[in-house]
Amino acid sequence: MSAATIKVNIKWGKEKYKDIEVDLEGTGSDLKVLVYSLTAVATERQKIIIKGKTLQDDALLSQFGLKEGQDIMVMGSVGGPPKAPEKQIVFAEDMNEATLNKAMDIPIGLTNLGNTCYMNATLQCLRVVPELVGDLQKYNGGTNNLDAGSNMTASLRDLYKELNGAGYSVTPFVFLNYLRRAFPQFSQQARDGSWMQQDAEECWSQLISTLKAKLPPHVEGKENVVAQFMQGEFTTTLKCDEAPEEEAIVTKEPLLKVDCHISNEVNYLHNGILESLDQKIEKNSPTLGRSAVYSKTQRISRLPSYLTVNFVRFFWKVDEGVKTKILRKVAFPHELDALQFCTPELQAKMANTKSKIRDLDSAETALKRRKRLDKETGRMETDEISDEQKAVDQARLALQESLDPELVQDVGSNPSGQYELAAVLTHIGRSADSGHYIGWTRKTGTDEWYKYDDDKVTAVTKDQIMRLEGGGDSHIAYLALYRAKSFTDGKAENDQKAESSQT
Repeated sequence: MSAATIKVNIKWGKEKYKDIEVDLEGTGSDLKVLVYSLTAVATERQKIIIKGKTLQDDALLSQFGLKEGQDIMVMGSVGGPPKAPEKQIVFAEDMNEATLNKAMDIPIGLTNLGNTCYMNATLQCLRVVPELVGDLQKYNGGTNNLDAGSNMTASLRDLYKELNGAGYSVTPFVFLNYLRRAFPQFSQQARDGSWMQQDAEECWSQLISTLKAKLPPHVEGKENVVAQFMQGEFTTTLKCDEAPEEEAIVTKEPLLKVDCHISNEVNYLHNGILESLDQKIEKNSPTLGRSAVYSKTQRISRLPSYLTVNFVRFFWKVDEGVKTKILRKVAFPHELDALQFCTPELQAKMANTKSKIRDLDSAETALKRRKRLDKETGRMETDEISDEQKAVDQARLALQESLDPELVQDVGSNPSGQYELAAVLTHIGRSADSGHYIGWTRKTGTDEWYKYDDDKVTAVTKDQIMRLEGGGDSHIAYLALYRAKSFTDGKAENDQKAESSQT
């Protein structure tokens, strides 16, 4: 027996194990293993008392001043056989579609009824607008009206309600029927009688226009949800290049989407948008009495909470009579600063807020660095608020106070000009009227996304979304839906709204 080993007595209930060798250089965990070998009491069920003190797993036995023949008391009982699980274990391969979707928190898809992916992708993308889904559920109209648009609105309400409660993929036959009645162009058939593919952007635009016309006011005395949350305003200026003395024409126009032109010089979304906002057109000049060239300049004078961007990838090829696709790679950001697209007046209202956003970004970066270092060094979390967290809270408060009061009161607008990507609609193929459409929406509170390939829905990562920028024959972004960022707390308020629309 070495100098670091002594013999002790282990007392467990009525049992006493004498002259048990114990290594003083061991720990409480080591002693518990020894006790287990004697008593069959599992280590996690043991309580060992030495000199009136409870032995901890990481405590060194040498600290207790143990002597030869000393009694050590053990408390604990031998556990019975393992209990059967309260719920029977079901493996993934044994689950049906509904059970598997629920277990994996996967949303429900829509059945393709014959080249209807354009419609399915559109409907899934629009579900990320909780205000729209909520107001649809309040819509009281039925599907027996003479007006096709009202019937389509009511059937969309019922379809979204079914998607929220279904366990299996939903067949949107009723909605498709009313969509085709409202817009006969979606009823085109090939010579063999099969349904022809349609343009998802056209479906998106027609659907939004109908909902804008049919849904009641979002709040009493206000506009409806589309006009309030999804529609902004353009300020358009026309100036005659050939008659500088001619007075400029300034008008206000509704904004339901922003175009991203794709020329040989466009590599990024913001370049394509700016190119679409500045154009040359020909119109009759009252000063010159003939057709003349005008500079048409558009700038956004109201930013909506949800901003739709249309990648103008298709143009009409006269000789072939088809919409031909531009495959050029155009990178789009996960977070979009829209101030550069706004009027000088709106930019001025948001200028102070933009500097406060930079301050918040710096403070949040410092907090993330602090948390990472704490994790690497093993520092324990405490209830005390760190200086970095205080700096984030102060920066967030300063940002809130910097928002222009007039913009804040305009419910449904974006007072900061900052957006985050919420949904993307993609197309694969060489023509808008062929190929295949897929919807992609951001998963609530994370950087993971859902891919809606008709009735097949899968979880994907943010990196996969960023690879939808084009440059080849794979899926390319055609429509992007951005939502206003919220700076009320660390977790975007928008995420909570989006979650409520899918529950």
